[in-house]
Amino acid sequence: MRPTVRTAFPALRALFRPLGLLGAAVAVAACGSAPPAATTAAPAAAAPAAAAPPSSSAPGIKVGIALGGGAAKGFAHIGVIKMLEANGFAPAVVSGTSAGSVVGALYASGMNAFELQEKAVALDEAKIRDLQLSSGGLVLGQKLEDYVNEQVRRQPLERLAKPFVAVATRLEDGERTVFARGNVGQAVRASSSVPGVFQPVAIGKYHFVDGGVVSPVPVDAARQLGADIVVAVDISSKARGQAPAGMLGTLGQSIAIMGQKLGQAELARADVVVRPQVLDIGAADFTQRASAILEGEKAALAAMPQIRERIAQLQAARDQATRAAQQKAAEAQRLACLEQRSRLRKLAGMAGLDGGCPAP
Repeated sequence: MRPTVRTAFPALRALFRPLGLLGAAVAVAACGSAPPAATTAAPAAAAPAAAAPPSSSAPGIKVGIALGGGAAKGFAHIGVIKMLEANGFAPAVVSGTSAGSVVGALYASGMNAFELQEKAVALDEAKIRDLQLSSGGLVLGQKLEDYVNEQVRRQPLERLAKPFVAVATRLEDGERTVFARGNVGQAVRASSSVPGVFQPVAIGKYHFVDGGVVSPVPVDAARQLGADIVVAVDISSKARGQAPAGMLGTLGQSIAIMGQKLGQAELARADVVVRPQVLDIGAADFTQRASAILEGEKAALAAMPQIRERIAQLQAARDQATRAAQQKAAEAQRLACLEQRSRLRKLAGMAGLDGGCPAP
């Protein structure tokens, strides 16, 4: 029996050899026309993204607004925000200096521009002004702090509806300080403490004064919050060859002059600068709040084409980067496919049995 079995195997091998070759050919063809599962999964997953419009896969553009200081001129910020919202460019992040920090805090708390305007119209100066004779300044600032905290429902900075920071100046060494956590009212009070008018604000072991000394329009702070595009609102006083009226006007213009060069460098880093025509509004003239809001609206409308153009440029750049990344991924996938193909599969491809790797 054993010799019979031994002599039977060569016959069986001869019988099945053609079938084995046929099976090998089928296997080669199958591998060539459909690469391994790990290779095909990526193109299948990437196909919808490649077929979809580039903008659909790009993240949304985050608009930030940097609100500068300017005392009563700060009502113009409300008009700018109104027009941004009306045109579909509601700021996602907010930074503020001095008067800009007041408007910015209320806006970041969840109010819309029309609610801000209502608050502005109803504002009683007595609610935010507490005179107190002191060597550090005439205004204590506690009323301003309490007013802001009341308006933001006593939420801390890190829990506001929109990311918001207030910029102040550390009195001991002149360092720019960005408040991003803790007491909103206290941060705004520090940012708004005009030297000689407001008493410096003690926080921890340091004292703080108006942020306009080091950052009149806090463009960099808005960028640090993650803004893709920064709209800067500049309402600062400019030296125009004449002396300002009153002590507050003199102090305001002095601070503006000190920060002018530094402010120009920071403003140059903004994508769009909006300049409401509010130079004729006095630093303490709350009677012109409606006029300031209107000037803010007009300036923002005039800047709207520039804002749209800048957003379109950024979106186009993102779309191009997305397409380039998709092309690079497809090329890398094809190279990996080519490297993984065995010599036998390459021979099968030459015989027309292998579909090859897909072109990018």
